Amino acid sequence: MSRVGPSIVARRRMAGLSLVELMIALVMALIVAAGIISVFESTSNGNKVQAQMAALQEQGRFAIQSLRSDLANANSGYCSNTGGNAGQTASNLYLDALRSPTVYAETALALPDNTVTTLPTPTQAYSLPSSLYMRGYDCTVGNPCTPAGLTGLAPEIPPIGTLVGDRVPGTDVLTIRYIRPGSGWSIGSPGGSFITATSGVVTGIQLVQLPGEDPVSDFTGTVAMLADCSNAQVFTVTNSGGGALAPVAAPSNYAQPLDITQNAAARVFDFTRDFQTVTYFLQVVCANNTTPCTGTTTGELVRVVDGGTANAANGGSTQALVSGVERLDFRYGIIGPDGLTRFLTATELDTGIDASGNPIASCPPGVSTPGGMPDDPADGCLWRAVQSIQVSILMDGQTPLYTLTPAELNYIYTPDSAAMEAPAAHAVPPSAQGFPNQLIRRQFTALVSLRNFNP
Repeated sequence: MSRVGPSIVARRRMAGLSLVELMIALVMALIVAAGIISVFESTSNGNKVQAQMAALQEQGRFAIQSLRSDLANANSGYCSNTGGNAGQTASNLYLDALRSPTVYAETALALPDNTVTTLPTPTQAYSLPSSLYMRGYDCTVGNPCTPAGLTGLAPEIPPIGTLVGDRVPGTDVLTIRYIRPGSGWSIGSPGGSFITATSGVVTGIQLVQLPGEDPVSDFTGTVAMLADCSNAQVFTVTNSGGGALAPVAAPSNYAQPLDITQNAAARVFDFTRDFQTVTYFLQVVCANNTTPCTGTTTGELVRVVDGGTANAANGGSTQALVSGVERLDFRYGIIGPDGLTRFLTATELDTGIDASGNPIASCPPGVSTPGGMPDDPADGCLWRAVQSIQVSILMDGQTPLYTLTPAELNYIYTPDSAAMEAPAAHAVPPSAQGFPNQLIRRQFTALVSLRNFNP
């Protein structure tokens, strides 16, 4: 019996793929895989950008809010925001005159300091200088800052540099002082602190803690401030314990404080403790938080209170607030005799000369600054004319994205220019700060109106 083999067609159906067909299939598979990978990479990069943008927006809002809270308190005395005493300017416009506490203490005020504060040697009772309440510094990419006086008090305010722990080049520094909210002891309230006086002069103060007030044992200094809603007096006291204070006679005080308890809501403060000092600056940190740093660097907003951690025993602290801050710039709004608001740099305020070389209008009218305290724009008295502060910060995404196109690296930072510019085109390029260009960057701004025009 003979067998009949498969037909030619059947044999072809039973055969495998030819080499050409296999190569065609592989090429098609690679094309499909490449498309899938391209879509995946695009989606992944997009997700990275979106995640960085979300984090950047949240951190930027937090940084601005932190600055806003302190700046709104700048110049704050107790229970007052304006002098309530308008004076006529050369253009016949009436502006509020500003008031400052009168200092009777003959010895230098021992305030916790983050920068250098220079007071003229007093020869009589004097008004507290406005530059003590607020002093800003314009700093270049190099080391100099203007006005002069900012020193590196490491580790609280380090010198400028690009290494981790340095102060970020090309960023401003601002020190403000104000009476700590909620501090002090009420005078004249039922069951509260009281004053003994002879012929209208204070001879003794007895602190009594009311609900919500600090314990009287918290008064540990030797300088007190007695204030109401319009006036304040700063003077040296002895402390017998238990909240028993007594103004010291000459030569510790030029004059004895006056009894102002007939006025509204008088209050006593431990001046050294309650007159709070706050400084903001940017510090270089490692973006991935490794020690030693194995990645790129970025800036971190730092808040130094009352001399920083070196003064921790007296309430000082150094607080790292938020990372990813590359730039920090302040502009100070003053109202001139013409009624117009101008935004000036710290250098312009301190010298009384604007960027065009023109003199800036004189300080607010009607301010008494006896005792040799400066009352001229060239001596920094314009600091007490500041009624608003414009703050600008530049945030970055911290993690470089090397897939960003040159156009996507462009950003606006209005202290430099109002146009979109490449990183290298800005007045302070990231490369000069030690930061990479391949980062997402966005500007955040705030205009803070000062509630207190007291210094």
